[in-house]
Amino acid sequence: MHSLWSFVSKNSRYAQYAAQTCLEMGAKVVSLSDSGGTVHFPDGLTGEQLLWCLELKNDRHGQISELAEHFELPYFEGKRPWQIECNTVLPCATQNEIDGDDARALVKNGCECVAEGANMPSNLEAVGVFLDAGILYGPGKAANAAGGATSGLEMSQNVLHIPWSRADVDNRLHAIMQNIHHACVEYGTQPDGSVNYVDGANIAGFVKVADAMLAQGVV
Repeated sequence: MHSLWSFVSKNSRYAQYAAQTCLEMGAKVVSLSDSGGTVHFPDGLTGEQLLWCLELKNDRHGQISELAEHFELPYFEGKRPWQIECNTVLPCATQNEIDGDDARALVKNGCECVAEGANMPSNLEAVGVFLDAGILYGPGKAANAAGGATSGLEMSQNVLHIPWSRADVDNRLHAIMQNIHHACVEYGTQPDGSVNYVDGANIAGFVKVADAMLAQGVV
């Protein structure tokens, strides 16, 4: 499994931990990027390189070009990573970082899955390209719900005055994301058996709000 993700904002943490999780699951991360450009890992990101990147970004607030120079890796100045061949894309930084041309390039190069780890990283044209191509597309409304869910778990710990271990938080978050996926499948399954996760997330969200309004007697 190849995983391609974008690190456009120097202060974005989602992309860092997305890459870390990919490595833990045995995926091959082939690219990192920031506002200055993109570094390519032809043989896959290593644990040593990831640790170096975390120190670079979080402690020294440097540019990804330094990582490329240190490890003698291909670097594309001023370029985004979406032209690199991959089968999975995890955009985790800024809004509208994937446009229609980027989306078409990804599909042409064999991308099979886009799971958004930011708020609307794909613009409307790009979303249309992904849906028309029939690839697995997880919109931020669903795939990026983990951020809000984690904040909720933090508030729960504060209110209960009970600290949870990282494993406890991960297990609870995993259950939340599974429920979101099941809701998307329930409301987004098409007549041909495929799942439109955009429809599923939108309808599931509407139903949840509507049920809450009915339960509280608002309508």
